[in-house]
Amino acid sequence: MRLLLVEDTSDVADAIVRSFQRVGDAVDWVGTVGAAQDAVAVNDYEVLILDINLPDGQGTEVLRLLRRQRKTTPVLMLTARMAVEDRVEALDFGADDYLVKPFDLRELHARVRALGRRSGTDRSGLIEFGPLVLDPAGRVASAGGVALQLTRREFSLLEALMANRTRIMAKERLFDRMFSMDEEEIGMNAIETYVARLRRKLDGSGVGIRTLRGLGYQLVRTAQGEESA
Repeated sequence: MRLLLVEDTSDVADAIVRSFQRVGDAVDWVGTVGAAQDAVAVNDYEVLILDINLPDGQGTEVLRLLRRQRKTTPVLMLTARMAVEDRVEALDFGADDYLVKPFDLRELHARVRALGRRSGTDRSGLIEFGPLVLDPAGRVASAGGVALQLTRREFSLLEALMANRTRIMAKERLFDRMFSMDEEEIGMNAIETYVARLRRKLDGSGVGIRTLRGLGYQLVRTAQGEESA
């Protein structure tokens, strides 16, 4: 997934960013209301992780802007406030969930995964396409019951394609899903490299990646042993 983290405490933010990056998610991190509003104006995210107390205002300002713009992006609020009224206010403004600081990163990941599933069409936790089965929570994938040995970037690519199975995914959209704003040194051609690597690992599985020139990539069923192109 591509996530936006809005958190002004650097050590907390760094721990969150690193934990999600380790499992292959792309995370954009900003520390103010203004920067968050700029980010959501130009990028689409699967989930927002939004602190309430920020240097230039309240995180609920970002939340209200999203909802005024009719954006349904799931939002998880982080709060050090224990009062029920504060949590109720955030939910009434349109937040989907909240987590009180301090929290366990494992619970944060579980809640973000749940919000990501809620915003999609698949609520089971497992994504299936033909003989392919992908478990986003466990970060494992298999073809015909045989585990696929994937790097975190290859897993992120497969996850994006399977979440949009049969649809055409533009190269730019895949790039946005796999890389964050601070990875400026990575060029768009990296997508072609990872597609080629993943395609080789799917060879013979009955599923392939079709390239549609000028449009993007599509996950398709193939005959056993047949390669996609």
